[in-house]
Amino acid sequence: MKTNLINDFLQTPEGIEADKILRSCVHCGFCNATCPTYQLLGDELDGPRGRIYLIKQALEGKTPSRQTQLHLDRCLTCRNCESTCPSGVRYSQLLNIGRSVINQKVSRSLYQKTLHLTLRKLFLSRILFTLLLKTGQTLKPTLPAFLKSSIPEKQNKLHYIKRLHDRKILLISGCVQPDLKPNIDTAAKIIFDRLDIECIEPPETRCCGALSHHLNAEQEALTIIRSNIDNWWPLIKNDQIEAICMTASGCGVAIKEYSQLLASDKDYAHKAQIISDLYRDPIEIISTGNYADKKTAIEQLIKGRSTSETDKTIAFHPPCTMQHGMQIKNLVEPVLDHFGYSLLPFKDKHLCCGSAGTYSITQKEISQQLLSNKLKNIEQNDPDIIVTANIGCHLHLQSGTDTPVKHWLELLI
Repeated sequence: MKTNLINDFLQTPEGIEADKILRSCVHCGFCNATCPTYQLLGDELDGPRGRIYLIKQALEGKTPSRQTQLHLDRCLTCRNCESTCPSGVRYSQLLNIGRSVINQKVSRSLYQKTLHLTLRKLFLSRILFTLLLKTGQTLKPTLPAFLKSSIPEKQNKLHYIKRLHDRKILLISGCVQPDLKPNIDTAAKIIFDRLDIECIEPPETRCCGALSHHLNAEQEALTIIRSNIDNWWPLIKNDQIEAICMTASGCGVAIKEYSQLLASDKDYAHKAQIISDLYRDPIEIISTGNYADKKTAIEQLIKGRSTSETDKTIAFHPPCTMQHGMQIKNLVEPVLDHFGYSLLPFKDKHLCCGSAGTYSITQKEISQQLLSNKLKNIEQNDPDIIVTANIGCHLHLQSGTDTPVKHWLELLI
């Protein structure tokens, strides 16, 4: 694609990167074939190719409008298009640049500003979030159905006794999962303990930075990321850990992008690169750890298992952040199969469930349609359990069905 970006912008690291990405696009349209919003809305500007043109126009000097901003807001950042693109266009990186530039030029409505600020303050404050969650859980029986479905039940906490091991990983808990679904991280600790891996939990980590980044507060996101690096670095610089891990794939892909987001920061670029390189999804640690083969690790896990639900049928929904963001595909399913579960196939497994971070709040109508489509496909085979790997997908799917939704790690203990 031929480009003519504004010269001043072209001299910046973002401009150089955007120009490179734009020139790699051959506008073939393969991306639209797997774009959830294009499939729903049928508007060229609500698909990756159209959004690329809108970003290109803005970077070349054309004044963007609120309609331009809306088309970019409607993007789920699911990266299905990146899995499909034959030219390897780094669409999500271009989208981040385009959104940043357009948000500087187009003022948001008071409602949007208030909503974005409220979401950031709520999710980034553990005290405020915990208070609101506990209030909601207490009042749940009296709430209307549409609110009831969005409030998860309290979990009976799993019992776990920490043991020391030579192998160590940094297990980061995230911002909302410890309150909403605490057993997911506990399940991870139990599983890693069976593999003779000790989980170290860093102090003062509240958020990976993705929330602020997705809500157009880029500087706040970078401040959070730098703070995380400072908190984790003492454990990393002395080679105390072999990997950094999170049980939410959405947070995981955010950490893998630290190197990209801080590439031009001379004080943090090197550390960010090391941290991104150290990140491993739980399934990568289990499947590619220090074992003769994957089967050895799985046998070790099965031997320590305390309960069995292997007569259950399950449907595994791979989060977009896992299958498209981190390009981790077909690793979880064989492990579940080895444990004896019957995995049920379903249509359009590659498509987003509509959660996409705060998208289910900011773009509720599209999100609910995607959820409806996803659950319709999943429930055609009537699984006993729906399984996923990201807290956002977990809660979103559960809000639309009575079928239990679990993290895949919870099925291994």
